[in-house]
Amino acid sequence: MPGPHPVRPQPDLYRAARHGFHHEVGFSVDRSESGPGHCTVLGRIEPRHLNINGVVHGGVYATILDTAMGASVLSTLAPGETAATISLTVEFLRAAGNGSLLRARGQLLRRGRHIAFAEGDLRDAEGERLGRAHGTWYIWSGEPEVRPGRRRSLPART
Repeated sequence: MPGPHPVRPQPDLYRAARHGFHHEVGFSVDRSESGPGHCTVLGRIEPRHLNINGVVHGGVYATILDTAMGASVLSTLAPGETAATISLTVEFLRAAGNGSLLRARGQLLRRGRHIAFAEGDLRDAEGERLGRAHGTWYIWSGEPEVRPGRRRSLPART
């Protein structure tokens, strides 16, 4: 059974970030600091984002960094292409507390036909580095793909 895959065509980044999961966690794309190959995402820490120790849950860092880096990749897609995260590594350098403003910046490092690499930097309002991340995205093209060494199945002859 094939697994889930991203929607085609990819929705508009700025509109999509106003709904669903990104909206629920309180993140927004800063359009003035985003463009082809880079994206900045903002979010303020609220009580719902805290773990049992009273500091931001690690999943919040992972989510905001994945969002910023993923958007840096999505900003380079051609019509008909779509992408999804296939690997994400996050380093937690400092904890943020309730009320902290998070600013994640994603930067595309390299993009090939089917694989893209990005890095992310997470800082607070004072510019203190809170975390960093690296990720890999798979890119589906708009064209059907024939893999070397594999044959397309032919329709049965009648």
